[in-house]
Amino acid sequence: MVSPFEDAAQRLRNAYNGETIEPLRTVLASDDVDGAYSIQAINTRIWLGEGRRIVGRKVGLTNPAVQKQLGVDQPDFGVLFEDMQLDPDSTLDPGKLIQPKVEAEIALILGADLLDPQSVEDVAEATSGAMAALEIVDSRIADWRITFADTVADNGSSAFFVLSGDQRPLSDLDLTGCRMRMTINGEVASEGSGAACLGNPLNAALWLARTLADQGEPLRKGDIVMTGALGPMVVLTPGAVVRAEIDGLGSVGFEVGQTHEG
Repeated sequence: MVSPFEDAAQRLRNAYNGETIEPLRTVLASDDVDGAYSIQAINTRIWLGEGRRIVGRKVGLTNPAVQKQLGVDQPDFGVLFEDMQLDPDSTLDPGKLIQPKVEAEIALILGADLLDPQSVEDVAEATSGAMAALEIVDSRIADWRITFADTVADNGSSAFFVLSGDQRPLSDLDLTGCRMRMTINGEVASEGSGAACLGNPLNAALWLARTLADQGEPLRKGDIVMTGALGPMVVLTPGAVVRAEIDGLGSVGFEVGQTHEG
């Protein structure tokens, strides 16, 4: 007999064909953290069995205002799979998207395992470098009517991500004060700073590292950590050309292809 969590996980997997599902309220209370991560873990296990490869994790809900909106007091995380990574300045097929949005972030690349991190200094010491990044978020839940549990179960409302490809050492960066400017089709669409991400992106990375270490699945050397949005997310539409510039980290971009009707 299929359990309610397994059924919810299957409905989320099926929704990747482009048809959204209703919120998971009959299965999950809005604050059911353990249940939501259980559903996420079911799909992660199935996808790994199908040959997908984990390359890191993403942190979400790092903005206190968004946390308040969803009635929670903590971030969340999702899994980054290798096939979610886009090449810089590539074109993304809009047919792979449902109701996408985009946000600019700082990505950390780990140069050492984080088995028992206690401080942001531990995270910084284990980080080989940082990159400018863009995350394309998406939701399998209809009309983005998500609770905290919905987005966690849905792998953190994840879709794709883009890295600039040019690592910069943390010693050269002001991760709190750095400014971000994201444009779509040349027009400013979102602005922010490192301080918007739990005060410092390293705080988000520490929360993630400690959470995963406590679960017996610590971050490892080579992992990518998407630390969370530096400014408001923006709706993506076909034909959008997106570029973000972050102080000290340079720029990163991609575009969404046009929809072709038969």
